Parts: sequence; structure tokens; C-alpha cells
Amino acid sequence: MGTGFETKRFFITGGTGFLGGAVQAALRDRGVTNVLAPSSAEVDFRDATASHAAIEAAKPNIVIHLAARVGGIGANLRSPANLYLENLMLGTNVIEASRHTGVDKTVVVGTICSYPKHTPVPFQETSLWTGYPEETNAPYGIAKLAQLVHLQANRSQYGQNGVYLMPTNLFGPGDKFHPDISHVIPALIRKCVIARESGAPEVEVWGTGSASREFLYVDDAAAGIVLAAEHYDDPEPVNLGATKETLIKELVEIVAEETNFQGRIVWDDTKPDGQPRRSVDASRARKEFGFEAKVDLRDGLRRTIEWFEANREVSEARRH
Repeated sequence: MGTGFETKRFFITGGTGFLGGAVQAALRDRGVTNVLAPSSAEVDFRDATASHAAIEAAKPNIVIHLAARVGGIGANLRSPANLYLENLMLGTNVIEASRHTGVDKTVVVGTICSYPKHTPVPFQETSLWTGYPEETNAPYGIAKLAQLVHLQANRSQYGQNGVYLMPTNLFGPGDKFHPDISHVIPALIRKCVIARESGAPEVEVWGTGSASREFLYVDDAAAGIVLAAEHYDDPEPVNLGATKETLIKELVEIVAEETNFQGRIVWDDTKPDGQPRRSVDASRARKEFGFEAKVDLRDGLRRTIEWFEANREVSEARRH
């Protein structure tokens, strides 16, 4: 028996971005045809009035909030105030506009950066409030975590149905490769490809390589978001992850191999590693709405490298 999910009207913030494109594709795969995903040029969700007007006009059943100001460690160090304020405003405005216009369900995508710096691995959702995030991630992570509080408060006071998801580090085709804003995987791919093409003898990488991360292929993350939009209605936050912890040193070796870069890797240990370890317990997502990641790291990296090499101009364009 169908749920009627495919007939619902969707409104996606950040829908034209890296994750947004994958979510739109996942909705199409699910049979959804009524999706509105305005770009940031069309609607400035940092503005409360604009947010309200856009959502009111669209009359969606479900809002998926993906819009975010993001970056790697470098961007976090350069612009912490921008990252904090813009992300706080984006989430606040979308949640309130959804409430005031009577949206049936609001799905907010948070971040793994909200977890405390020293969280027992694998991260469980119950650990979110046990400490302060890693310093370079904190402004962004806390701004996003405030949206969980906002959703839970609104549910308690107004009965607003809002759910909160926390994907691990995303990667895949369509990622941001500009060095000012790229995260670790696109940054490494770009460095190794350029070094291979130019015949450079070495590639420099920030940190020591001792930190670990968990990487989730973007199509898997999108599938999890759509599953939650259809099946999850509880107030508790949910991790989305691949349940595999990878050392940055190991990641660099795989990227070098898959890009055919044969030079040296030089570690700049004057630069920060970021959070020491990062891997999640995704059992709540599996139990509540049947989510399991399908694409492994090496296969996902191959697809990402192929896309980067075929789309150099697009991939290296600066995108906020």
C-alpha cells in the first residue's frame, strides 16, 4: 500500500547545491515530481521576510533545509563569525517560515561538526551535549545544533513536526573543489591531479594524517534524507553515516593511488588536524527508517575523481 509520499509537494533550500542535486535525484527515484528548489540568487534565506514569502507561495507539504555556508578547516579559521551567523539565520528563518505557513514536516540537515571534540567513537546521538565541539568547527557546529533545539522547542510548544539529521563528511561528484572552500576529499583530489599533470615531485597536506574521518557518498546521504522525510517523525536527532572510520593518512594514500600521483606526500604539521576522530553509530537511522550506506570509499572516490577530471572548469569555480 502506498503512503502518498510521491504526491507531496517539496520545497528544498540549498536544492541546487552539491547535496541538493542528489536529494532532488533521490526524490525523482522515489516517484516525487513536485519539487521546488530555488537558488540562493532567487531567495535569500538569511532574510526572514524572503524566507516566509517563498515558502508561503510554494505551499509545500515538506520542507528540506539543506542551505548552509560551509568550508574546510581553512574557511573555518578565516570566517568563523560568518559561518556562525549565516548558518544560524538560515536555519532559524526556514524553521519559523515552515511553522508559520503550516508546513506538515520540516527536515533539517545538521552536521557531524556539532559533536564534542572528544566524543567516544563511534559517535552516538546521546553524546551531542557532553562537551564543546572542536575549536575550528565550533561556530558552524553550534549554529547548526541550535536548529535541533529550535525544532524540539517548536514541537513542544506548537506541535511542529520537524526532524534533524546529521550526515558525516560527504563526498562525491558535484562537490566543491575550489581551494578556498573545499573539504578534505576534493582538496586532495585537486592537489594530486594538478601535481600529476604538472610533474610536481610532491604534494603538501595539512596536519599529521593521524586524524580520522568517516566519509559518506552523497547519493547515500540523499537516500537517507528522503527515507527520513517519508518515515521518520520523532524529535531525536539521527546520524547518517557509512560506519567506517578512515585515517586521513590512509585516505591520502588511496587518493594518490586512484589519481595516479606517484610523488611524495609532505605533511605540514604546523597546520591543524581538526577533530581527532570522527565516526558515527548509524544504528538509529537503520532502525527508524531502514537507512544503510551502499557505496564504499574507494568506489566513491573513483566516481568523484572521474567527475572532477571531466568537469574541471565547473568543479573549480568558486561556490559558496
